[in-house]
Amino acid sequence: MTQALNAPEIKSVSGDPADLADAFGEFMATFEAFKDSNDERLAQIERRSADVVTVEKVDRISKALDEQKRALDNLSLKKVRPVLGREGATVQRSEHKSAFEAYIRNGDDRHLRALDTKAMSYGSGQDGGYLVPDETEAEIGKRLTALSPIRSIASVRQVSASVLKKPFAISGPAVGWVGETAARPQTATPTLAELQFPTMELYAMPAATQTLLEDSVVDLDQWISSEVEVAFAEQEGAAFVSGDGVNKPKGFLDYTQVADANWVWEKIGYKVTGKADALPDTAPSDILIDTIYALKAGYRQNANWVMNRKTQASIRKLKDADGNYMWQPPAAPGQRAMLMGFPLVEAEDMPDGGADTTPIAFGDFGRGYLVVDRTGVRVLRDPYSAKPYVLFYTTKRVGGGVQDFEAIKLLKYGTA
Repeated sequence: MTQALNAPEIKSVSGDPADLADAFGEFMATFEAFKDSNDERLAQIERRSADVVTVEKVDRISKALDEQKRALDNLSLKKVRPVLGREGATVQRSEHKSAFEAYIRNGDDRHLRALDTKAMSYGSGQDGGYLVPDETEAEIGKRLTALSPIRSIASVRQVSASVLKKPFAISGPAVGWVGETAARPQTATPTLAELQFPTMELYAMPAATQTLLEDSVVDLDQWISSEVEVAFAEQEGAAFVSGDGVNKPKGFLDYTQVADANWVWEKIGYKVTGKADALPDTAPSDILIDTIYALKAGYRQNANWVMNRKTQASIRKLKDADGNYMWQPPAAPGQRAMLMGFPLVEAEDMPDGGADTTPIAFGDFGRGYLVVDRTGVRVLRDPYSAKPYVLFYTTKRVGGGVQDFEAIKLLKYGTA
């Protein structure tokens, strides 16, 4: 009896493909155990009230599912993580990459200065550091897409200026039907407005030992990208959700929110659950369906759910009117769980459920949210501030904000 109440064991696994397959098999077995236990809990509620032991068992298995899903995601990320060791001595490296490595290892910036002069760059190494090689910048961008939940589903645009300005027609484009040889009537002059997406500085400062810098086997620019990627992903992930736009991107939850029936441009529409701090007790799937169809058809086909782990755990226990679980596990390692037929993105920066909160978002974030990256990741070597360690002050400029206010809807826990 005691064994039946225990949550499934979470095994530590490596990045080997066989381990990934085994971990996914364990995850699916845990989900089946979760369904059996939750069915028992629901049956007890229908008879009288759920047994405390059963409720605790369901909660333990649900937590185990979360941990196993996180382990699966980490395994999938390991497959695209850069290898810090060199793949071979015959690898051809660009001139910039070789010069950058000399600067990182021993502070010799002569070759980088020469390249800056050749490229007519006026940046000063002493003042702002040097740009990382293009290969390293591409690797950081690739890993950020995998690590940052909102970036992975949003549109990403690179710019060379500090601000991206995007014009749009307030009344929409003027269109009409005409015959092949008929005269084209003059259209009304469109009224244009402008969205602005300034880029803000994001920084991280990894430290290295002299032993690491002297190890010729270690590829140092790959080391820098692996050190800063998590810090960058955590900071920008929080900003894309709830940033206030002051020295950081503006998150989609920071815009003015209105009931969907009163939606207007530059505001984010929401549906209400009808219960102050949770989903409805009766037919909770109905409000999720209402949220889905609050989006126009053109947005729904590429839509995603966005919520944090705690909200996902509460929804995982729910069934639709036909008795089917609304939450379904990923179909394969590296894929996303599904909720009512749409992918579910886990973003820990989404708020927990509570009175008048919006813990669930649904929308086509590719059309709705824009991430702006200013080209160039800059590194400044600092061997003085934390002796005997060498610090690498690494900066990139990122902006973000909503570009299509029709493409994102929220689900609000409340009555109005």
